[in-house]
Amino acid sequence: MEYLRGFSVKELKVRLRQSVYEKLKELQVHENKSLNKLINDLLEEAILKMKEDKDDMRLFFSEKPLVAFERENICLYNNDFITVDLSKYKDSVDLIVTSPPYNVAIEYGRHKDDVSYEEYLEFTEKWLKKALILLKEGGRLCLNIPLDKNKNGLKPVYADIVKVARDVGFGYQSTIVWNEQNISRRTAWGSWLSASAPYVIAPVEMIVLLYKGHWKRKEKGESTITRDEFIEWTNGVWTFPGESKKRVGHPAPFPLELPRRCIRMFSYKGDIVLDPFVGSGTTLIAAFIEGRKGIGIELDSKYVRLAIERINKEMEKALSLPLDL
Repeated sequence: MEYLRGFSVKELKVRLRQSVYEKLKELQVHENKSLNKLINDLLEEAILKMKEDKDDMRLFFSEKPLVAFERENICLYNNDFITVDLSKYKDSVDLIVTSPPYNVAIEYGRHKDDVSYEEYLEFTEKWLKKALILLKEGGRLCLNIPLDKNKNGLKPVYADIVKVARDVGFGYQSTIVWNEQNISRRTAWGSWLSASAPYVIAPVEMIVLLYKGHWKRKEKGESTITRDEFIEWTNGVWTFPGESKKRVGHPAPFPLELPRRCIRMFSYKGDIVLDPFVGSGTTLIAAFIEGRKGIGIELDSKYVRLAIERINKEMEKALSLPLDL
């Protein structure tokens, strides 16, 4: 134990399973370390991760919730999802439907959307950890993200985010390809009419289906999906248009059809549906229409007001109630 000279040490007699011991010996050769040093390093790494997890827990529930809207089983918070105290929803959310910022320099307001790619993946890891804490066992996440990113350098966004999600503990079920038919803005040709450096940019987005613990829901509930919808939507390519930024008043809205399909297909009536990045409120509108309980978090007060206005209009139309702004 040459490397431990000068340190206080404690010798323990530990019994290892044969399979574990053999793997340690393989790792010892690979890492070119003594067995003692290898085991100490692995244990220190595990202890450090425990500390980081505790630090995350303190961070994740440090900010007082600011309820901006609460009506008809729909609740909207004007907070940062990563830090707001949503401890009352731990292990209780049935379905998350969201489209996080894409980090392509969109003017969202308070959220900075042009950080380095490494910082973006760190942000992704944090909010996914928080989401996993809030989901119940068997809860699902429908995550709308780009396939790739060509602004400030080509990046495999979909592949990287799926890896981050699996690393933090999500199970991967499958991916739906959303053909939003938005070809006009895909103009990154690279080398024109040449094999020098052509770019291939797919006019699609992805809806990743992730879960906590197990995919199959153990408890039964009332499904609201029709036979024809089930047959059509279990085909992993969904074709419907995107939403107009000008019509909604938000720089990156997704259409009502997206959360509507996810909610009808992956949740029961009365389930809790969460959107950590509520934006213009589309997921909460879909949750209300489909008879689910909706929880939304939005950092920017401007979009909170927009979401409230849109949700109230939908409730007024459905319930014939006066506006309650």
